[in-house]
Amino acid sequence: MTDIFLNEKFIGTAEHPKDFVKQFRAERRRGALPLELNFTYDEEMDEILLDSTRGRARRPLIVLEGGKSKLTEKHIEDLKNGEIKWEKLVKEGIIEYIDAAEEENCYIAINDEDVTKEHTHQEIGAIVILGLLTSLTPYANYGPGSKLIKESKMQKQALGLYATNFLLRMNTDVNILHYPQIPITKSFMHDVISFDKHPAGQNIVIAVMSYEGYNMEDAIILNKASVDRGLARSSYFKPFTTEELRYQGGLVDEISIPDKEVKGYKSEKDYRLLEEDGIVYTGAKVKEEDVLIGKISPPRFLGEFEEFSIAANIKRESSVSLNHGENGIVDMTLLTENEEGNRLVQIRLRNQRIPEIGDKFASRHLQKGIVSFLAPVEDIPFSVSGITPDIIFSPHGIPSRMSISHLIEIIAGKVGALSGEYIDGTTFDALPEKDLRKMLKKLGFRENGTEMFYNGITGQEFKAKIYSGNMYYLKLKHMVANKLHARATGKIQLLTRQPIEGRSQGGGLRVGEMEKDCFVAHGASLLLKERFDSDRTTVFICEECGMLAIYDNFKNREYCPKCGSSVKISSVEMSYAFKLLIDELKALCIYPRLLLGRKY
Repeated sequence: MTDIFLNEKFIGTAEHPKDFVKQFRAERRRGALPLELNFTYDEEMDEILLDSTRGRARRPLIVLEGGKSKLTEKHIEDLKNGEIKWEKLVKEGIIEYIDAAEEENCYIAINDEDVTKEHTHQEIGAIVILGLLTSLTPYANYGPGSKLIKESKMQKQALGLYATNFLLRMNTDVNILHYPQIPITKSFMHDVISFDKHPAGQNIVIAVMSYEGYNMEDAIILNKASVDRGLARSSYFKPFTTEELRYQGGLVDEISIPDKEVKGYKSEKDYRLLEEDGIVYTGAKVKEEDVLIGKISPPRFLGEFEEFSIAANIKRESSVSLNHGENGIVDMTLLTENEEGNRLVQIRLRNQRIPEIGDKFASRHLQKGIVSFLAPVEDIPFSVSGITPDIIFSPHGIPSRMSISHLIEIIAGKVGALSGEYIDGTTFDALPEKDLRKMLKKLGFRENGTEMFYNGITGQEFKAKIYSGNMYYLKLKHMVANKLHARATGKIQLLTRQPIEGRSQGGGLRVGEMEKDCFVAHGASLLLKERFDSDRTTVFICEECGMLAIYDNFKNREYCPKCGSSVKISSVEMSYAFKLLIDELKALCIYPRLLLGRKY
């Protein structure tokens, strides 16, 4: 007997499980059972699982019977005319919702041509096998599936218009593209999700060629004239927040210009942009270490109070200021209260981002690239008709990645731009490549998408024909301005005396085995001394017992805590981390003797 479970509770047994499931399915299609109920027969465990719980992902499929679809042409016509509704098809058992478990018992055909008598269901459309973002990629069936999955992750990183009320919001790490456009080559999903309301990219002219070796590997070259005209220009918004907190004993923070007597007072120059209320004025140009919101806080510990008097000189400075490497223009100031009734000040900083070397771009086919050169327009190759490309893309990125959809979109975009029409590039249902070739020929261009190009520097024509056209390119949020980091000396950790971590705090750069090899290979091995000396310290060692000795700076004498001052004591340079290790070994009652070898 096969056990039957409803929502993971045992409810009975069945003698013929396959017949039971078949009958159950028939009853559900007839409407005798709830449409939300899904079931599956697990042959390995020999159990039938019924499920009607909430939170399951279920998807609609067309029911097949004897190799024929229950959804007829008449149904489709009636749907188009509005005579019947979707709900009616579901109630009549023509379309049913299947969850992940029940799908294990189904045999689903993707297209009409695939249907056989063994199939139980058919997809409503082949594109349904893709997700929302994946279905936005045009001609996706011409590329590998693995690239498509990664590509959908990349579209999430594209800059565009994420919300029309972005000026009223205080979101963290936000970018807005200045001139977003609707793609020329698009999928029907662009209309379904109203992509024109929040576009995330621009249509550019692309040439697939090498140029002076600047676009090796995944590098791309941008036309400087296009950038000057506003190509891929964006704004970066960053919020800063502070509140007047309440402490025990009725003490509160105070947002104002800090007094000179306050502990931790910076300099008058740092507070120069603050108005009378202690907040920077809107439209101020601020640089690193400038104070945005002046704030004074009571001492951290009540023990700091001198004879219980709250003197001004004991209050500490706790202003909000810009970190190392930050700058921008104050875009908006918001004064309000939070849910606890504390005064809240929020400031948003605006920064214009013009594409520069190191910024990341990508097409909708996982062809990502880093800007390696902004080429002057007079040096860029140009076509017979005088068109200079906005982006020069390396042809070596295509063969190994097999993203043929990238190449087809270039032709599709070219046809669309010349004919003034949007090209339907819906996966499995796009305008065929043969038609694109015919249309391109009618428009007076070569059907294979290539054109005669001339060298921008010498004016000579290239022997090879250059593949060029229009395509939709995305600017990604990974910009070099957010990642640039360098450090000389700065903050160190209290315990190890090594540089602290993190770009925001002005931390150090970690050098490992491979980085060390790079320095040596480049002939810059002296950098390693600077790098590995980051926690250099001088310690005194007793030559008698090999333990750490003490140097009394005040009395100018050296002595060993174990052997006294009559022994020879030498100073040795070592890493502070090693000195820390010796201290930890002592704590474990291990006697680490340091034996000094002398060079004569």
